[in-house]
Amino acid sequence: VELVESGGALVQPGGSLRLSCAASEDTFDHYNIGWFRQAPGKEREGVSCISSSGASTYYTDSVKGRFTISRDNAKNTAYLQMNNMKPEDTAVYYCATTPFATALELGDMPLREYDYWGQGTQVTVSS
Repeated sequence: VELVESGGALVQPGGSLRLSCAASEDTFDHYNIGWFRQAPGKEREGVSCISSSGASTYYTDSVKGRFTISRDNAKNTAYLQMNNMKPEDTAVYYCATTPFATALELGDMPLREYDYWGQGTQVTVSS
């Protein structure tokens, strides 16, 4: 599965962005989808995950109440709506597929469980 992220940009604190993750195959709806981010000098961290049907979601504590994950399986696309953004949200954002439900069941997003990755999109939050 090939994944392509888009929607990254420079935004002011308090602003909003919506990232998209487009998949190349119709098997998209077989996978749970995770969003990750990596800031300069830091490890990649899991941000949010959504189940294959879209019925279940997970968010890391730092984005709860501000970010919303969703998906449209008819369009083979997942989204990450980011509101009330903060400078600490600055990072390269990646989407990835996983057959596992660890995030949804245990609240953890181990990188090793994600197999297909996009190339990333840069998000910068700055005034």
